[in-house]
Parts: sequence; C-alpha cells; structure tokens
Amino acid sequence: MRISSVAVFCGSRFGSRPEYAAQSRALGTALGQAGVRLVYGGGHVGLMGTVADATLAAGGAVTGVIPRFLHSREIMHEGVTDLTVTESMHDRKARMFACSDAFVVMPGGLGTFDETIEIMTWRQLRQHDKPIYIVNIAGWADPLLAMIDACIEDGFASPSARDLFAVVPDVATLMAVLAALPAPTGARDTVTTL
Repeated sequence: MRISSVAVFCGSRFGSRPEYAAQSRALGTALGQAGVRLVYGGGHVGLMGTVADATLAAGGAVTGVIPRFLHSREIMHEGVTDLTVTESMHDRKARMFACSDAFVVMPGGLGTFDETIEIMTWRQLRQHDKPIYIVNIAGWADPLLAMIDACIEDGFASPSARDLFAVVPDVATLMAVLAALPAPTGARDTVTTL
C-alpha cells in the first residue's frame, strides 16, 4: 500500500442494515492488515467505533479526532493509538484532513454528509487533490449521488463535480483501488479556513 493514512467518515449509529456494520468491520480489518493508519472522528459508538475497533484488532494504528463538546456524547474512544481533542468541529475536520492521504465515506447521517460535502468543496476549490471514495454499500449513498446529479442538472455545479470523487460498491473494491494509488508527494497539506 503506497498511502499511509485514510480518513473515514461514517455514522455514530449503526444504521438499519447489518451490511453497514459488517462492511465497517471489514474496512477496519483491511486497513489494519495493510498497515494504513485510520483517521476518524474519535468516537467509540456506531460504525465509527466498529471501524476503529476492527483496525486495532488487526494490529493497525488509529488516530481519533474529537471536539471537546462531543467527547461524552460520542463516547470518546480511549483505546486508540492517539487521540486529539479539538475545540471545534472545524478544527476536527481540518486536523483529520491534515493527517490523511485519502478520504473514505461509509454509511452515515448528517455529520457524514457534512464532512463529505466539505471535503469535496475543498477539492473543488483546489485546496487539495486527495482522492475521495464513497463506498455505496447496499445503495445507501444513492440519494446523495442523486442530489449531486440534480445540482449539476439544475446548473448549480458543473459536470466536473462528478470527478471530485469516485464511487465503489464495497470494501474489497475500495482496498483494491487504494492499493493502486500512487504514493502521495510532499508533506501533508494544511487547509486554510475558508
């Protein structure tokens, strides 16, 4: 694996389908076995906790980043390799961005959508060129993709917006794609406040 770290955006709940947790476990296991550091939101609950626990169980390293006001709500994961407590959500996202070579979007809710749209927007504004992958397990991301297509159709985004990210159907496909990525060049980026 040429990349060394991946930020994963996913739910602090488990969702309604067993595939979500199963694929989250598979992702954590695969990252740990590949020696790719997981960077995530620092919680111990829902799919977030599932990915982190599986990465650790597979011998991988995990960086958790959680804002102070969420550390009790999302039950801060005390077992991660390193944990950063930030003062704000924006600080959290900027820190996760700076620590990651690529971004993976797993099933989740409003927080996951927020992180996903922001990291796409940063890429659109040329604040970074790190790859973004949406893992469309059981079609969970179809409404998100339809919204992006509607923005393009309605003239609020150019067709090139679809080039800001790639969609894969499952973790096995994702890991094959990640393994084929070229090594990142230079130091990790720092994003400016937009």
